Order: sequence, then C-alpha cells, then structure tokens
Amino acid sequence: MSENDDRETKESAAPSPGEQGGAPSQQELAVRSALEAVLDPEIGLSVIDLGLIREIHLLADRTHVRMMLTTPFCPYAPQLMEEVKQTVSGVVPLPCDVEIMPDAWSPEMMPDPGLLGFSF
Repeated sequence: MSENDDRETKESAAPSPGEQGGAPSQQELAVRSALEAVLDPEIGLSVIDLGLIREIHLLADRTHVRMMLTTPFCPYAPQLMEEVKQTVSGVVPLPCDVEIMPDAWSPEMMPDPGLLGFSF
C-alpha cells in the first residue's frame, strides 16, 4: 500500500463529523442523504431524522455503519439493517456492514426532536 493509500484509508475511517468536528466528505454526505429514505416503520421518520445513524466509516474495502435502535429489542431491527445496507451499497459500490450499538436511544439524539410531535 502506498503512503497516499494509507493516508486516504485513515482519513476515511475517521469518526463522523459530529463525533470529532471534522467536515464530512462528499461521499458521506451522499450516504446520509440516501439514508433519509430509510424509514422506521413504527415511527414513520427516517433513520437520519431519528439520529439512529451515529457513524459512517468509508473504508478502502467496505463501508461500516454504526447505528442505534429506538428500543433495545426492536422487532424491525433486521429489516432496518438490511435497508441501510442496500441503501449505502447503492451509493458506495462496496460491501456495507451495519453494527448495532448497545447504547440507549433518546429523542435528544435527533437533529430536531420536535419531529416527534411533542416537546421534551
């Protein structure tokens, strides 16, 4: 691997902008935009609007997405994971794996919690 390839992989593997304050790449922005179409079937909001997509790592050989669920035993988890994989693979032509984070979700993680229709 050349020095340039190594640098690109390290930069691509950096946490999402909200994690470390860096600017998102055009590819990450495209992935996040595409994920607006993946809806939580019970709530009717996208995984982006709900703040479920926590990190997107664009690696040399795959895309790794770390996401949360609104409830620990969400019955739609397999469906949501598959939709995220298919959507991301449609933007970045590499395999995508989705990791479910064990953290508890709360509406405060949403960019706009008011989308739920009540205040916190």
